[in-house]
Amino acid sequence: MERNRDLFNRKGSMDRRSFLKLSGLMGLGAASAVLVPVGAEAVRFDRRRHKVSSTRLAMGTLVSMTLIHESRDRAQDAMGRAFEEMDRLSRLLNRYDRSTAVGRLNEEGRLADAPPELREVVIRALHHHSLSGGAFDITVKPVVDLFKDRYEAGKPLDVPKSLLEDALRLVDARAVTLRGEEIRFSRPGMGLTLDGIAKGYIVDRVSAQLSRRGVENHLVNAGGDIRTRGSRMDGAPWAVAIEDPQKRGAYPDILRMRDGAVATSGNYEIYYDREKMVHHIVNPGSGGSPALSTSVSVRAGTAMDADALATGVFVMEPTGGMRLVESLSDCGAMIIARNGKRWTSRGWKSEAR
Repeated sequence: MERNRDLFNRKGSMDRRSFLKLSGLMGLGAASAVLVPVGAEAVRFDRRRHKVSSTRLAMGTLVSMTLIHESRDRAQDAMGRAFEEMDRLSRLLNRYDRSTAVGRLNEEGRLADAPPELREVVIRALHHHSLSGGAFDITVKPVVDLFKDRYEAGKPLDVPKSLLEDALRLVDARAVTLRGEEIRFSRPGMGLTLDGIAKGYIVDRVSAQLSRRGVENHLVNAGGDIRTRGSRMDGAPWAVAIEDPQKRGAYPDILRMRDGAVATSGNYEIYYDREKMVHHIVNPGSGGSPALSTSVSVRAGTAMDADALATGVFVMEPTGGMRLVESLSDCGAMIIARNGKRWTSRGWKSEAR
């Protein structure tokens, strides 16, 4: 993407601070602890409705909310509290801080008092691991760290086979067990990363809080993880444009949604090399970066499911990924391959109204 090209120096490598910003190494919590207002707007549509919108930095990305409500003040209050909830959950699920629940679990291999939010995300993640035949796996942290550490040290990214095999021995979501409030790893040295599911979970929680506060019509967009409820100002469904990863400003499809979610996984946002062949999405079987797809967008009932499915399908071979999506009710997908070919499932447009 054009905005990523500017982050490279003349030698073709990304400077460390830019890499940290893009890859989320600042952590979910660290990025959201300082909410930077980028834009805020309150517009009166008619005598009964206002549109309140804002864009801020949170979860290592830009998060925008658009709320429709008869009271501007109530909408603004609900939005402020929604961002506070996003901040709280981001800190809770941040794996880069050793003092958090996830940080302690990764450090000690066992967490006796896991908070309910973490247990909820891990349980759903294990469900998607089974559903995808292992393509979605939250225990790929050792492999991700291997590439990250080599990148930061300026070492070649063609990792020695022995090092990669050692890291892969620690990757297996089936070795994560939950019993009551306890989460435990069966193998020493394991670690989990919730990067492929936590953002969607937080978006769902934020959307639910907005609804509880009486804001039934809203759209939340956290860097491509999108949750919609109700309708726009004119009563029409929300329009969600899917951007072509290879053509900035081109939109190969537009979804029209009332209540639902869509998430996109791609190799164009966070990568370690200029050719974008080594990126943040890891195949848990090989330890390499999936090379067949450029972008996978999934529509589902929740942003958490859309997030996890988009990651899992990206890892899978496109036809296999499509078979998985087709087997699920109330779900659809669009896959864009490296050669530009596109696949869409039967359920991709089923929410259009």
